[in-house]
Amino acid sequence: MCGIVGYVGKKRAAPLLLGALKKLEYRGYDSAGIAVLCGGLAVRKCAGEVSNLRSTASMEGTCGIGHTRWATHGGPTERNAHPHVWKRFAVVHNGIIENYQSLRAECEARGEEFYSETDSEVVAHLMEFYYAGDLLGALKETCARLKGSYALAVLCSERPGTIALARYKSPLVVGVGGGVWCASDIPAIAAKDRALYPLADGEFALLGDGAQFYGREGRIEKQPVGRDMSESIPLKRGYRHFMRKEIDEIPAVLAKCRPCALVSASFPGVRDGLAASSHITVVACGTAYHAGLAARCAFETLARVPCTVTVASEYRYADPVIGEGETVIAVSQSGETADTIAAAELARGCGARTVAVVNVTDSTLAGLCDDALPVSAGREIAVAATKSFNAQLMVLYTLAATLAEAKGRRGYGDLLKEMPELAAQTVSVGEGVRAWVAYFVSASSVYFIGRGADYVAALEGSLKLKEITYLPSEGYPAGELKHGTLALVEEGTPIVAVLTSERLAEKTMNAVHEVYARGARVFLITSLAEYAASKELTGAVVIPQCGEVFSPMLSVIPLQLLAYYVSVARGIDPDKPRNLAKSVTVE
Repeated sequence: MCGIVGYVGKKRAAPLLLGALKKLEYRGYDSAGIAVLCGGLAVRKCAGEVSNLRSTASMEGTCGIGHTRWATHGGPTERNAHPHVWKRFAVVHNGIIENYQSLRAECEARGEEFYSETDSEVVAHLMEFYYAGDLLGALKETCARLKGSYALAVLCSERPGTIALARYKSPLVVGVGGGVWCASDIPAIAAKDRALYPLADGEFALLGDGAQFYGREGRIEKQPVGRDMSESIPLKRGYRHFMRKEIDEIPAVLAKCRPCALVSASFPGVRDGLAASSHITVVACGTAYHAGLAARCAFETLARVPCTVTVASEYRYADPVIGEGETVIAVSQSGETADTIAAAELARGCGARTVAVVNVTDSTLAGLCDDALPVSAGREIAVAATKSFNAQLMVLYTLAATLAEAKGRRGYGDLLKEMPELAAQTVSVGEGVRAWVAYFVSASSVYFIGRGADYVAALEGSLKLKEITYLPSEGYPAGELKHGTLALVEEGTPIVAVLTSERLAEKTMNAVHEVYARGARVFLITSLAEYAASKELTGAVVIPQCGEVFSPMLSVIPLQLLAYYVSVARGIDPDKPRNLAKSVTVE
């Protein structure tokens, strides 16, 4: 979940490292630090964001490493910030060392002192212990002792102008051109005429005058990957926050990702594999899990194929029953979500056909699955997913429509063609939620309700509010309120109801009547205008109508906007909510 960078070249390393780290802060911003080789190891660390780093002007060296942290072991303090130093070595690490306690005890038994609470510090100690003039050899011996996941960049004061790298289950890429670089993610170091070489699990590299790559058995050759340079870090372009900008980009993203996801034309293997599937399983985490729940509605309603949706961290440890003819769809914005990767590996190892739905086509998940479908949402900077969720829905709905067509149930694809224009209308009318903000700012709890596909939108709306406003919030099926949750409703409790299904409208309104009778403030997001006139409502937003099963692609937009405006009203940066990071690369 952390971000690491490294640079070797002819320019001062410190400002280049800081610039690259700013591009990686979506991976964590609890603390930051850099180490530069300039006669010895010069280190600067800070708690909080990269911009808090001070006094780097005196760091004149041209070789260094940097780190921006999402805390796992030890609090978000300067003491726990990377790089970690022990004698001749400085180390930055992304991942988790699961056996660090036993390794630390071993080091302490030798009389070595530790200064942090982190798991990562043991790597510096092991490097010092194993080093006998062979930097790569020491790194290989160190990694052989580690259990868990890691992307490592190591400096040694006796090896000026050299960075040693290792990767296992955490992303790491090398860039050659204008110096030699490494980073957790390509956009941090991407540049015109710079060749990019992602490391695979179990690979090592030495960076100096160039880049040398190694497997466990010796030197290997690698080929650079292509990269669309339009995928560079975007600018706010007049917006106060990236999240608001990214919500406005949803219509354009839907228009772009739809042709990319034309499965029947572009990915015939996926189409044929789906058509032969007797069961579909979706594995995902967080917002992507909610996209999977929406996909289940579509697969079962449109194609009449049973679909199960499982949180990836549960799937990998549940000893799942994977039958013949099963397709497992793994959904992840970054393609680096550790639990989702492990779940896909498990499914493929058991004989399932695996399909990745990802926003990063050169990600780990995309590479390990049988097929990878791009959602084409572009770079999403805000931690809370918005446009990537809508794009995931477009791809998953396209899969469902394609499967339905293969089974003789036609016409659903035509409904998807209308969605970009309907999304543009929804962004416009969704601004009406700004009038609701005062009722949410100081709420002790908030509840979102819906039925069927509307329940999925309610879950995602609740997650967005929790993520960026820190208000306690839950999403519930509207029919479940009277089975316990109604006890939590009191005078003034904000409740958001989502209603787009004519078939279920009166059932959802029954729940509205129940909570209103208990003193709740009820807010309605609906595509059925006649229900927006109810006197029981404190506020209502009417969105365009679309195919019922596809409705979350639209109804979630006002919910995203509501979370954004409440976050801003509470004085919170919606782009960087506390304790969260964009890419969850640890278990």
